[in-house]
This record gives sequence, structure tokens and C-alpha cells, in this order.
Amino acid sequence: MKVDIKMTRAPLSSRGVSVADGRCGALVEFAGVVRKEEGERIIEGLDYEAYEPMARLEMGKILQSLAGEFPCASVEVQHRVGLVPAGEASVIVRVESKHRAEAFGLLAAFMDRLKADVPIWKSVP
Repeated sequence: MKVDIKMTRAPLSSRGVSVADGRCGALVEFAGVVRKEEGERIIEGLDYEAYEPMARLEMGKILQSLAGEFPCASVEVQHRVGLVPAGEASVIVRVESKHRAEAFGLLAAFMDRLKADVPIWKSVP
């Protein structure tokens, strides 16, 4: 499985619906967007901090561990650090696979583990 992990302070964007691997019939993309409310509080955005080398390494390990259960062709992860305004994406994950079940399964499992295991922290500025 091809894995591409980027962490950036710049706004994230989708690459559209074309697939890089012509053998793939499924493309699933998820964007996690900062809500304008955190609990009951109205917020302007969230500040993301990360130990970037370890975060990228851990994301790679998670994806490789999921590859056996969910055989996919490629996964692209973009994660922002720094201040992310409400309404903008803090994470985009794009998965290409032969079939949708593997793509959806990998994406859901990855997001659960990303939030639980990767050294990325958010706070309200």
C-alpha cells in the first residue's frame, strides 16, 4: 500500500475524484472540519500541536497495521498544525482501493486510532 503523510500549517484541499491507480474502483475521502462550537462554547478555531516526526511515524505504523485487514492501493493523509479556523479542515484522509468496503473500513479504523494514539493535541486558543 502506498502511503503519503503530510503535516502542514497551510489550508488543506481535496484532489478531486480521479484515482491514481486504474485498478481501483473506490475512492473515499474524509475531511474533519473544525466546528464553531466546542461543547457549549462558541469558538473561532482550534490550535493543533504535534510532535511531527513521531506523529508521521505513528500514522505510518497504524496504516501498515491496517493494510492486512483492509487491502487498499493507497492512503493520503493531510493534517494541519497551528491555528485552524472554524469551518476549515484539520485533517483530510483519501483512500483508494479496488472495492468500497476496504476503503471505508480502513478510513474508519484509521480515524479512530489517529485520535487515540497519535501525538497531536488540540486546544481552544
